[in-house]
Amino acid sequence: MFIKSLQIANKDGVIRLIKFHAGLNLIVDETPVDEASTESTKTTGNNVGKTTVLMLVDFCLGADAKGIYTDPETKKGEYTLVKNFLIETEVLITLTLVEDLDDPLAKTIVIERNFLSRKKCIRRINGLQKTIEEFEETLTDVLVPGHYGNKPTFSQIISNNIRYKELSVTHTLRTLSSFTRDDEYETLHLFLLGCDFGKGALKQNLLASIRMETTFKNRLESKQTCTAYETSLALLISEINDLDLKKSTFYINPNFENDLNALDDIKYQLSTIGSKLSKLKLRKELIVEAVKDIESGKIEIDTNQLKDLYTEASNNIKNIQVKFESLLSFHNQMVEEKVKFISKELPVITSEISKTQEDLTTLLVKEKELVENINKSGSFDELEGLVLELNEKHRRKGEFEAIINQIEKTEKNIEELNAQVDAINNNLFSDDFEVEVQSQVNKFNKYFSTVSQELYGEQYALKYDIVTASKTGKKYTNSVRLIPILVQGKNKEKLFVLILHIFYLQMKKTFLVSIFC
Repeated sequence: MFIKSLQIANKDGVIRLIKFHAGLNLIVDETPVDEASTESTKTTGNNVGKTTVLMLVDFCLGADAKGIYTDPETKKGEYTLVKNFLIETEVLITLTLVEDLDDPLAKTIVIERNFLSRKKCIRRINGLQKTIEEFEETLTDVLVPGHYGNKPTFSQIISNNIRYKELSVTHTLRTLSSFTRDDEYETLHLFLLGCDFGKGALKQNLLASIRMETTFKNRLESKQTCTAYETSLALLISEINDLDLKKSTFYINPNFENDLNALDDIKYQLSTIGSKLSKLKLRKELIVEAVKDIESGKIEIDTNQLKDLYTEASNNIKNIQVKFESLLSFHNQMVEEKVKFISKELPVITSEISKTQEDLTTLLVKEKELVENINKSGSFDELEGLVLELNEKHRRKGEFEAIINQIEKTEKNIEELNAQVDAINNNLFSDDFEVEVQSQVNKFNKYFSTVSQELYGEQYALKYDIVTASKTGKKYTNSVRLIPILVQGKNKEKLFVLILHIFYLQMKKTFLVSIFC
């Protein structure tokens, strides 16, 4: 769809109405030239609203309202004057999208958003108020039908179309945040090329689980490897057998021996339960940390500021149409899905920790009672020392067994997850799929190289490679290079961006295709 208009209005009326036409739309500086002005006093007219228009379009498509009045460098300082104006005058942004700019009867989408909160918040599509989730879903269904809930996210898809942030301006294809992983770019670029990769979300979740399991395994082996633990365990078992034999040579009355055996059993249970509790707490800590890491990428938006503005504008302006909507909710939902995927074990682990702690407390009470009984029976100091040493050996034995078991379980989990990723990659890197990808790349290059030749006298083409990640050893499709790169630097990247968008306009006139649209 195309942008038909962008309207900025408030309770006093229309502030600015920007109409768009087919082809290239320019925001031009019309500042009068004062011949008498010097270089230091000359008005440049640089602040004509280029970035603001892009930010408002992005806002209508789901971006955070704070981006309009927050310092882009510090991400903290706010432009109070701008923020107060947007809220106090009830500014309403209306974005109108249309399938065909030349057809007055073409399907039209009208998107409205304001900067107010709670009941005054306006977040409408074609006149219907939406929640954050509904807004994201409706936008996705309108602009990318049938894609809601899948990867790449809506915000990732349109990052190629709306460029005003430093990263998207200086990068041609890798337009997402600097924390974006290669597997996320793989899914995005395959989608933009029109290649069906329906398991992109599953692959990303599997790789996230592999990273978490690998981190857990590394923590378990932070002191020594699994082989070293197995060797230490064998030595401990041998030492325990020797101590058991030594303990059996002591002459003890029957009652004392029963108490001592009961104490040994409780000590062993304490070591086993203590080891289990430590393992559960470590597992819970890792899951909580993973959830915090994921939630740190969640974008927060003040969504309760959007209602009275549109009502006022509707009374003053006829035929308001809205188009383009909020993308943030979808991103946040995807983050929540990742959190659910990773933290699904958390309730079970928390319950097990509580139960294990109760069992531990009960055993400690029994241990205290037995120790008091044994001390009253007049046991030998040597026997007491032997028992303490034996208990310590059993404790370490239980700890080593638990660690070895957890390492083996983690290795098995990693192996199973890798098998699932390999199954996806086998299909992704099959001969048939590579032919499909190359076909789309060739289709892209046929027109892209023509545009670059006409504009700059040089031909550029998109190139993709199948690369093996150094950390995971997994393959992924890396379609992020334009060749030949004869000149390096920001100016060259901006040249590529310009060619890319002119190419896109030409493609829309020629035929419908999903390549980078």
